[in-house]
Amino acid sequence: MKKVTLLMSGIMVMSCAPQQKKPVYPETAKVDTVDVYFGTQVPDPYRWLENDTSAATTAWVEAQNKVTNEYLSQIPFRENLLKRLTELADYEKISAPVKKHGKYYFSKNDGLQNQSVFYVQDSLDGEPRVFLDPNKLSDDGTVALTGLYFSHDGKYTAYTISRSGSDWSEIYVMDTESGKLLEDHIEWAKFTDAAWQGDGFYYSAYDAPTKGKEFSNVNENHKIYYHKIGEPQSKDKLIYQNPAYPKRFYTSGTSEDERILFLTESGAGRGNNLFIRDLKKPASPFIQLTTDLDYQYYPIEVIGDRIYIYTNYAAPKNRIMVADINHPKLEDWKELVPESEAVLSNAEVIGGKLFLTYDKDASNHAYVYDLDGKQLQEIELPSLGSVGFSGNKDDKECFFGFTSFTIPGATYKYDMDKNSYELYRAPKVQFNSDDFVTEQVFFPSKDGVKIPMFLTYKKDLKKDGKNPVFLYGYGGFGISLNPGFSSNRIPFLENGGIYAQVNLRGGSEYGEDWHVAGTKMQKQNVFDDFISAAEYLISQKYTDKDKIAIVGGSNGGLLVGACMTQRPDLFRVAIPQVGVMDMLRYHKFTIGWNWASDYGTSEDSKEMFEYLRGYSPLHNLKPGTKYPATLVTTADHDDRVVPAHSFKFAATLQADNDGTNPTLIRIDSKAGHGAGKPMAKVLEEQADIYGFIMYNLGMKPKF
Repeated sequence: MKKVTLLMSGIMVMSCAPQQKKPVYPETAKVDTVDVYFGTQVPDPYRWLENDTSAATTAWVEAQNKVTNEYLSQIPFRENLLKRLTELADYEKISAPVKKHGKYYFSKNDGLQNQSVFYVQDSLDGEPRVFLDPNKLSDDGTVALTGLYFSHDGKYTAYTISRSGSDWSEIYVMDTESGKLLEDHIEWAKFTDAAWQGDGFYYSAYDAPTKGKEFSNVNENHKIYYHKIGEPQSKDKLIYQNPAYPKRFYTSGTSEDERILFLTESGAGRGNNLFIRDLKKPASPFIQLTTDLDYQYYPIEVIGDRIYIYTNYAAPKNRIMVADINHPKLEDWKELVPESEAVLSNAEVIGGKLFLTYDKDASNHAYVYDLDGKQLQEIELPSLGSVGFSGNKDDKECFFGFTSFTIPGATYKYDMDKNSYELYRAPKVQFNSDDFVTEQVFFPSKDGVKIPMFLTYKKDLKKDGKNPVFLYGYGGFGISLNPGFSSNRIPFLENGGIYAQVNLRGGSEYGEDWHVAGTKMQKQNVFDDFISAAEYLISQKYTDKDKIAIVGGSNGGLLVGACMTQRPDLFRVAIPQVGVMDMLRYHKFTIGWNWASDYGTSEDSKEMFEYLRGYSPLHNLKPGTKYPATLVTTADHDDRVVPAHSFKFAATLQADNDGTNPTLIRIDSKAGHGAGKPMAKVLEEQADIYGFIMYNLGMKPKF
């Protein structure tokens, strides 16, 4: 098993604000629903919008989309923007090759394909042939391939798919050599791999949900099953469940020699518990190795009797420890690579060596260690950016992918004996990266803590206080924002814009302490960091308050919602995407309960309720306020952050806004939280978002 980082991308100033007929919003009915929290009454007048399958909600969605589409269609450069975005996206996107059973597998998108295609070749210079084409799984590209899992003998390949962006997974199995699809089909799986043992695999699933509530009801009782090839799902063997904790996740993995079955338990803290079972001993029990769900424990590899484990146990910036299979409990683990000043962000075993990735001020640095924990060498990466390695534990052949804000993902072949690498594949994008520069700045937040921020812009930019800014952040769940490329940003940059990416507290850029400093009763730090970023850019003459657009998705949507309600005067445009906007009820839908480790819940205590209510975007909108021009985005199949969050926020914002700036909501169909969205939908959405931003910042792009 390997730790997987789950992982979510001429303008000239006009002399006057854009002129367009003010939108006439649909009237949204109110109800008398009132909740009581610790003696405090809290009205929820748009509660009916939580019923996402009702006829009334469907009619409301259609009416809102009509108003939004009408507004967006009148942006004079919108079609040319879409054309430029499409042109920029039309380049080959190829992953680093993965070697399995003597053959090489990689994904490739020719440019504008809705989904990337997986290929196989017998040698690195062999002729690639299609292994699996997800574009053939649907007519409109809304079925996405989310994982490929080869059996350890190479005979079978299981793959997981998602339909219309949902978190629900289906598992299929094919004969690896012939590509023939077998009859095996698993439904209602979620947050799962296919962990092979013999002629079958372990997977995680829920009981089938109530019809009509598949995308909104709370998910409970995650279970692990074993599926034997050739048998129906109804005969799958239940391997593990824990009815005592229905709101936890249980996932599995197997070692390459199929000796060890790993089980992870998560969802009730900031980390996970780790269990193992010896598969060579029939009916052996699971052994629990750890007991604290606030620490992370991820198996990297099993070599002989040693389990290499990535963990932040007693090491906020992470370290590598080793467990003995015969004495596997935490108290017997040995430290292999100790915690350092930089944050250990990833670890792999390739060619009998440890490849460790560290974050230094949010940029990746790579090192090679031997299996006894001795550092051998640093890999000098091409520039400031992000890296990901590919290779097998017993094979010295190694590749890595590298990207930065101005460099699309390129693949390099690494020679570990010579500590050198050569370019293997590089895409060609229709823009000149030499015209742009990235700098990193550090600014003080409200409490004096220094916060890093990356700024990317054209080299000839003048700090005259008039530059448009796309200010992006996330700030939660220990997720780091490292440098990365997106062709969608290029038209904004080409026309004089600045892309600003802030490394807020709540992420893990500086380890677990940085994460915790942006959680629960310290969540306001995240919003203060983001607000301070805008104030810094203004003070340093990069821009002014009428030229800043703030953007974020999911937890980043919460960020945008909180900042635009706390400081509506500071931003010209706000784009809260698939955001968590109702902080009092978020835990009542699908897997929302899993976010309590970062947020706390309104049921925890009177103090926690009051703190959440104090920043909840939905509950801090005030009638008659001049809010930024706002485009809320969500999708009908988002079962991660249910669309009710965005529905209720948009309805309240339309009622409370003073009418100066537009308040729109864009509701996508046959789409979810974002992952797996077909290219055609991505481009349309980005044209709408960037068009809305550029138009309302008073930009006059040259396309």
